[in-house]
Amino acid sequence: MFTILPIKGLFDQIEGFYCDGISAGLKANNALDLGFIYSDTLCDVEAVFTNNKFQAAPLKHFQMYEDNFQTNFVLINSKNANALTGKKGIENIDTIFSSLNHKLVNPIMSSTGVIGNQLPLEKIIAGANSFDLNAKNAKNLSQAIMTTDSYAKTTMYEVKLEDGSSFKIGAVAKGAGMINPNLATMLCFICTDAAVPREDMKELLSSNTETTFNAISVDGDTSTNDTVLLLSNKKAGVYKKEAFKEALRVVMHDMAMLMVADGEGAKKAVAFEVKNAATYEDAQVAAKALSNSLLVKTALFGEDPNFGRIASTIGASRVTCDEEKLVISYNNVIVYNKGEVVFNDEVEQAAFKVLQNSKFKIICDLGVGDKTFTAYGCDLGYEYVKINADYRT
Repeated sequence: MFTILPIKGLFDQIEGFYCDGISAGLKANNALDLGFIYSDTLCDVEAVFTNNKFQAAPLKHFQMYEDNFQTNFVLINSKNANALTGKKGIENIDTIFSSLNHKLVNPIMSSTGVIGNQLPLEKIIAGANSFDLNAKNAKNLSQAIMTTDSYAKTTMYEVKLEDGSSFKIGAVAKGAGMINPNLATMLCFICTDAAVPREDMKELLSSNTETTFNAISVDGDTSTNDTVLLLSNKKAGVYKKEAFKEALRVVMHDMAMLMVADGEGAKKAVAFEVKNAATYEDAQVAAKALSNSLLVKTALFGEDPNFGRIASTIGASRVTCDEEKLVISYNNVIVYNKGEVVFNDEVEQAAFKVLQNSKFKIICDLGVGDKTFTAYGCDLGYEYVKINADYRT
């Protein structure tokens, strides 16, 4: 038995972890743009990265370390992705770390922002050398890593085990656009004092990614920089696999849902549940197709319960399906029932009321098996175009 309790505050409450965010001059108007996470003891670290073939320099730099390395420092910058910057991009990371006055062990860099520009070394080095590694300001960090995010994304929990012992786990993240299953333009940093074994870190981070970060979509684009880092300093000295697995899932789900809700210009966060599919893969494929469909997203923006777009998208995904077995619902409002169109004026009005909510579920019962998967997405409207038309400038 175990209990997962939300905590008011951020992961800087975890013993041994320190963090802050400052203005290094990367953003205009003295906005926060450079942050760090520091541990006063070495941490085990595991990561999940983007599936984009053009991985950014920070990801390549991380993967140059030996397997099972430990670290005590993560440096995060916004405004510049350090992607498509060639060998120079990797060399610049080494230049930054070799120029810092702090005692760092296998430091990690993470970046987000515009693709195709070399890092402004002088600004980042000067900023990082000004860090106070005794600072505990996850609020500043959460703001420093933002790009088009409209709000900071944080979460924090304490897990109490049956014997009275406990551990903490929390996260800070950014992400609002270029978000597609197979991660997103997102950075997520998860810190814990649980004494989780290295092999469990890798297994549980990977398995929980499938139903959280790899189950969300804002716009169908996959970035070059997507990163999820899990850092464990083991200071609590306690661990229970079942409890840690669930706590990690809760943290990652929190972050994923905040990203969907903050989709650039989005007003609606939607769960697409595909159930009774022939296979688990079919359920995934169909649910993700719905979360990615531009026609579905624009219908959500217009609050139009156009079930034809839902059905068409499922059929186009090429999964096993049969219109005589398909049932489509907006929450509990059935609009299509096993070959019968039940979409009269009364039903349409009920479905329209569902779509007026900021959060709801679209349920597609394929009726051909017993497998289920839920993907998450949002609407897509004028503001998304405005944000991304002006992004680089």
